[in-house]
Amino acid sequence: MTKLITPRTATLIGLTAILTWSLLAVMTVATGTIPAFQLAAMTFAIGALVGSLSWVGRPEAIRALAQSPLAWIVGVGGLFGYHALYFLALRFAPPAEAGLLNYLWPLLIVLFSSLLPGERLAPHHIIGTVLGLAGTVLLFAGNTGSFTPGQIPGLAAAFVAAFVWAAYSVMSRKLKAVPTDAVAGFCLATALLAALVHGMVETTVWPETVGQWLAIIALGVGPVGAAFFVWDIGMKRGDIRVLGAASYATPLLSTTFLILAGFAQPTATIAIAAILIAGGGLIAAKDMVWRK
Repeated sequence: MTKLITPRTATLIGLTAILTWSLLAVMTVATGTIPAFQLAAMTFAIGALVGSLSWVGRPEAIRALAQSPLAWIVGVGGLFGYHALYFLALRFAPPAEAGLLNYLWPLLIVLFSSLLPGERLAPHHIIGTVLGLAGTVLLFAGNTGSFTPGQIPGLAAAFVAAFVWAAYSVMSRKLKAVPTDAVAGFCLATALLAALVHGMVETTVWPETVGQWLAIIALGVGPVGAAFFVWDIGMKRGDIRVLGAASYATPLLSTTFLILAGFAQPTATIAIAAILIAGGGLIAAKDMVWRK
């Protein structure tokens, strides 16, 4: 099906994932105190359902689940690993700071891509990396008084999550032959793994309000559902340079949504850190934006 989509259309489809992911932090915080793996199990189950609904009228689409072990490892490892870490980060660390650390992934995608065969690490990649790290250091330096020992694991989880998602995205580009319909299977496997871990290490906590239920459904339909399918189409069929460059707007949008929702306070430190991280990513992606 995606073979019929033009690169321009695929790029536009992929861009919708970036806007959707900007709402991931605020929606996750709005779900309340639901344990991380329980939340992952619930939202990924909804995401798998969203994907499988596209199979209506296309019974042959289920054949997409017959993929190589490598495809399943990359798909499930990326989705489960990233979101388990990200949900944990938002449970144990301030959401704005955790979100900014997590959104180092666009910069990491540029760096990882530059190390692929035929690519090289140019000076602007290094400059962009230094600016991104400067934003991260400023984020910590400007909040040393507010961080507590209990928040450190959450911040570390957010940082590692960025590496996991960058690796998943780059590997998805290499596994271009895997159809997007397979993402529904990856989501279902992720939901089952999350449910298993939840049963072993967490105590079930159900949503207490209608708003929390709606936040969970919205997460499953959008940031933890449809977004994966449109991102897969964009990465495999679209212009990865445009998608990579556009991703650097995500931390600014994410932090803005957190502030507007009242989950974070607007400060000069957060603003400068966001600009440094996003600016560093744009510089690192110079060759993605401006072609010779």
